[in-house]
Amino acid sequence: MVKHPGDSRYRAITFTSVVSLLFVVNLPGYGQDETRAQQGNIGTPYTIPNESVAPLFLEGQLCHWVRRIHQDKSGNLWFGTNHYGVMRYDGDTLEYLFEYDGLRSGRITGIVEDESGNVWFGAIDGLTRYDGKSFTNFAEQAGLANREVWSLIMDHKGTFWIGTMEGVFQFDGETCTAFPIPKAQVNDTTSILSYNRITAIMEDKNGILWFGTDGFGICTYDPGAAQAGRDPFSHITMKDGLCDNNITDILEDSRGNIWIGTMFGGISRYNPAAGQAGEKAFTNYTQEGVTLGIEVYGLYEDRSGNIWFPAEGYGVYRFDPAAEQAGEKAFTNFHEKDGLATGGIQCFFEDKEGRFWLGGWGGLFRYDRSAERTGERTFYSVTKTGPWH
Repeated sequence: MVKHPGDSRYRAITFTSVVSLLFVVNLPGYGQDETRAQQGNIGTPYTIPNESVAPLFLEGQLCHWVRRIHQDKSGNLWFGTNHYGVMRYDGDTLEYLFEYDGLRSGRITGIVEDESGNVWFGAIDGLTRYDGKSFTNFAEQAGLANREVWSLIMDHKGTFWIGTMEGVFQFDGETCTAFPIPKAQVNDTTSILSYNRITAIMEDKNGILWFGTDGFGICTYDPGAAQAGRDPFSHITMKDGLCDNNITDILEDSRGNIWIGTMFGGISRYNPAAGQAGEKAFTNYTQEGVTLGIEVYGLYEDRSGNIWFPAEGYGVYRFDPAAEQAGEKAFTNFHEKDGLATGGIQCFFEDKEGRFWLGGWGGLFRYDRSAERTGERTFYSVTKTGPWH
């Protein structure tokens, strides 16, 4: 149970489902404690969501949007939201960590963990580190010339790569350095938000960085080529077979294929080996009529090697590579008929306990694979009463 000695403004409310789950709620009518982060009293949750930000569709809904999910080394689950900072679930207690706890922004766009166990959050208002006790914010003073973070990864060497509204930055834990990348020559230079926005970053198994752009396809950077004095940059665009130049997400699967989500062209799978052999490298499933929905993002590979992705307005898809290899139907579409109460999923996550989580418009959701095998309802909205286990 969470206690806050000497602070009568907070009360604990316990809800019971399979397990007792403790929420600590900020009572209406009281101001924020701006000294909380300085005193190290982190973990006092933010107000349980209400209708003041956007409509709520379910009683007990946890938030309006979940954009990112991460499980840290201690087993805590972190859910990055659009308006309420991050929610942290330790197996018994759900906490809301927000601006008055030291987190600069309520809209979270990336979560990564370093070797020391620090959890880092990319947000629309900069980069934040949580060391288990307090938050430290990095922005202009650290050299991050544009604080609107859209993508965040840490490579195999421990270097952070940050995609912002105005390009790429490298970060060593203390200082950010701009990392200019060249633009591809494209016929249509239409961007959604910014010509320089970096929408996705991925490091492949060979250490090559892949940068998704807002209208200029994909730019790759090969550190090995740079060290050898060769041009380290190359581009992949619609001229090469990509379905759209407005990139939303990039994923390398366990078989070496590159999956690419786009804003207007749906989903593509790129086979680098086929491309190098002069064979067809791209399979554009949406353009070929295999999947529906042109807006695709949130690519994820589960422990069984299945690829998951949402299609705006059309639920989510699961691609089974074993079924494809056997010549069977490889894609399964899940929607309202399966209990999925939203058409706007943005992220997936399978945790260490084997629980499968989804986040998006409408908050947090769960997938029950055992129910799918028996033909029962497979997706559930997670509210104050669960389901948690």
